Amino acid sequence: MRSHDLFQRAVKVLPGGVNSPVRACKNVGCEPLFISHANAQHIYDVEGREYIDYINSWGPMILGHNHPLIVEAVQKAVCNGLSFGAPCEAEVLVGELMTEMVPGLEMTRMVNSGTEAVMSALRVARGVTGRDKIIKFAGCYHGHSDSMLVKAGSGALTGGSPDSRGVTARTAGDTLTAEFNDLSSVKTLLDANAGQVAAVIVEPVAANMGVVLPEEGFLKGLRQLCNESGALLIFDEVITGFRLAPGGAQSWFGVKADLVTYGKIIGGGMPVGAYGGSRAMMEQVAPCGPIYQAGTLSGNPVAMAAGYAQLTYLRDHPEVYEGINRKGQLLAEGLRDIAKETGVPMQVNQIGSLATVFFTEHPVTGYSDACSSDLSRFAQYYRGMLTGGIYAAPSQFEAMFVSAAHTEEDICKTLDVARKTLKTL
Repeated sequence: MRSHDLFQRAVKVLPGGVNSPVRACKNVGCEPLFISHANAQHIYDVEGREYIDYINSWGPMILGHNHPLIVEAVQKAVCNGLSFGAPCEAEVLVGELMTEMVPGLEMTRMVNSGTEAVMSALRVARGVTGRDKIIKFAGCYHGHSDSMLVKAGSGALTGGSPDSRGVTARTAGDTLTAEFNDLSSVKTLLDANAGQVAAVIVEPVAANMGVVLPEEGFLKGLRQLCNESGALLIFDEVITGFRLAPGGAQSWFGVKADLVTYGKIIGGGMPVGAYGGSRAMMEQVAPCGPIYQAGTLSGNPVAMAAGYAQLTYLRDHPEVYEGINRKGQLLAEGLRDIAKETGVPMQVNQIGSLATVFFTEHPVTGYSDACSSDLSRFAQYYRGMLTGGIYAAPSQFEAMFVSAAHTEEDICKTLDVARKTLKTL
C-alpha cells in the first residue's frame, strides 16, 4: 500500500484525511506520508523508505523510538489490563517522580492530553482567584480548548487562521492577547483589566510559532507583574517539560510558575497530560475542593508505565540532556553556516534540543517576526529535506526535536541534505 492510496481512502472518512491538521501537509504542497513503524532515530513509511526523524511524535520520544526499557514497561502493563477506571500504583509513582524532579511542584493531576491539562489549569486559576480573564501571547499554542484558540500558534497559525469558528464572542472576550517578549504589552492589559485577570499563561519557550526564545528578563518580568497584580503565572510546559532539563523551563530559567501543564514526555509516547502546582492550590481540585475536573482514562496504567520508565531513565541519566543539547547546538550552528554559505536569508532559533529554521532576514523574537517568514521557500525546503531522507515538521511554525538516539553522523547527514536543498532555493 502506498501513502497516496491510503490518503485517498483517508479523505473519505477523516476531515482532510488526517486526525490533526498539521499532519495534512497542505501548506508544503504535498500529501502526508503514512508511517508503518519507527525505531531509535528513524521512521519508516508504508513504502519502506527510511527517514531520520526530527518530529519524534512532536516531542515525546526524547530517548528515541522504541527504547527497550519503555517497550518492556508497556508490555508488562498491557498484560495486567489496558484500563481500570480506578487508581493504580503507576500513577502514584509518576506523581512522586514529577514532584521529585520539578522544583516547587507539590501535587499533580493526571489527564489525557496537553489541551486538557491547560483547560484544567485555567479553571483552577479562575477558581482560586475568583477572576475570569486570561492573558495569553499571540502565536503561543495551548491546545484547542475554546478560550485558547485566539491568535493561536501551531497548526492554527500554519493554516493562516489563528482563530477558529465555533468559539463564542463571550469566550474570546475573556482571553486577552499580549506580545511575546514585550512586558509593556502585558502591563497594559493588566492595568486596563485591574482585578479581573486570573492568570497569564505562556510557553516559556514559544515552540508553536517555531522556536522563539524568551529574551533576558522576560519570564522574570512576568513573574513580577503577576505578583503585583494578583494574577497567577502558568507555564505551559507540554513541550519544554522534562526536555530542556529534568526540572523543565522553571529550572532552566530560574523562574517559578504558580501552575504548570505537562504532556508528551511524561507519557513516553502514550496519550497523556498533567497539571500541577502547590499543595494549597491543587487541593482546591475535586474531590478535595470545589473546582471540578475528571477523566475516565486519566492515570491510565499503560501510559503511566511508559512515563515512569522514561522519567526514571532521565532522572538517573542526566548525561542525556548534555548529549541532546550538544547535538541540538551542532545542528543549529551547521544550518546557520550553510545559510551564510548559500546566501539564503534564514534564521535558526535553538535552545537545548529544540530548533526551528525561519526563512526571513530578520531575527525572530516574536509573533510578527515569525509571520514575516517566506512560507513558499519553507515549502521548497521541506520537500527537499524529505526527498533527502530527513523527516521534519511540515510547518514553518513548529520545532525540530533532537533525541538521545540521534548521532553526530545523523546531524552531518542532515546538514549535507540541507546544503544541497538550500542551494536550489
